[in-house]
Amino acid sequence: MKFTSKKVLTGAVAISALVATAMPTMASAAGTVSNATFNTSFSTMASLKSVAAAGKGSIAVILPDTKSSARYTEFDAPYLTKAFTAAGVKKFTVQNAQGSDTTMFTDAQADISKGAKVLVIDPIDSTTGAVIEGYAKARGVAVIDYDRLTLGGARSYYVSFDNTAVGTLIGKGEVACQAAWGVKSPVTYISYGSPTDNNATLFAKGYNAVLSAAGFNTAATTLSGDKQTVLENAGTWDGATAASDFEAAYAAHPSINSAVTPNDNNAAGIITYLQGKGLTPKTFPFTGQDASLTGFQNVISGYQCGTVYKPIWLEAQAAAALAVYLNAGQTPPAGIVNGTTTDSLQNAPVKSALLTATWVTADKVEATVVADKVIDPKMLCTSTAPSVAGSTQPTFAADCATYGIK
Repeated sequence: MKFTSKKVLTGAVAISALVATAMPTMASAAGTVSNATFNTSFSTMASLKSVAAAGKGSIAVILPDTKSSARYTEFDAPYLTKAFTAAGVKKFTVQNAQGSDTTMFTDAQADISKGAKVLVIDPIDSTTGAVIEGYAKARGVAVIDYDRLTLGGARSYYVSFDNTAVGTLIGKGEVACQAAWGVKSPVTYISYGSPTDNNATLFAKGYNAVLSAAGFNTAATTLSGDKQTVLENAGTWDGATAASDFEAAYAAHPSINSAVTPNDNNAAGIITYLQGKGLTPKTFPFTGQDASLTGFQNVISGYQCGTVYKPIWLEAQAAAALAVYLNAGQTPPAGIVNGTTTDSLQNAPVKSALLTATWVTADKVEATVVADKVIDPKMLCTSTAPSVAGSTQPTFAADCATYGIK
């Protein structure tokens, strides 16, 4: 299948950030709430209390599933809840469709019947998303696409990371890790996320461009030359399916010694399979994203070379802020809506809040996800590693010590 940390703020941005932190009510009045002012303490959300008080209905969030990535239960749901609460929103709900298109649609119908004036949806696929958005629009309900763009939809705004840039980070990470881990004659397995997820298309666009520029053939499987590739036949966000697809490819091409995997969940399933065959650390680089606990355990133990950290606390606050403004019938500030994204089915721009992600290797864990309190170092360092071939594995304490994680 082919798919065509923190920064130092200066000048006016720094002043806006300081004002938003010290005097949130004034920040709101001055219109300085922006993606740059959101933080891990969620203090900026409090500046939206007066806007939230003007809201006429409730706000409903529907997340897609709990299987494709642990992020929805570990990060998105609690962060969205925290963001709405900090903003003083009295009526909101955060739900999960559990991978069912029918559940997502019926939840949306129920939310609207109960008075929701804004829906925030992360659609399982664009077909269902477009149906929900058409239904909502006909009833005067605004919709925000969260994380995934609904192609052909009728949303007001889209909130996500720059997903082509995320794919670029994955591609650059793989190339760098092959060099760092001494993979001199790479035979690289290139996998994809679900073909019904527009983000997967954008991720692949990013990493395929990097790999192509580095001399890899991303258009077809090739087992000749210095940089060989094996392409996955079909994409998925299911870890078990990703592992099964890899097993088939590995049986046919046992020389595979590296992999571009589009998220931590997909990587984890394949890593577990290879560990059962005696895989040793820092020999077979994998990539990922979503900043999951399992992903970072694989990173610090040398089985995954790195992962893309997308600060979900930032995405959740941007989405919640947009929803608060829409519920109050107000136009969100340009500091939140900072770009556009093309809906390829409609060939039209969608007003967007586009956020920045970071590539994180083992030596950057402490300064990024631990510092941001996204990963609990106690959970990271004291959890017992999975059993491999019936053996009892140690904790990750030694790995944490190696990289100064505490």
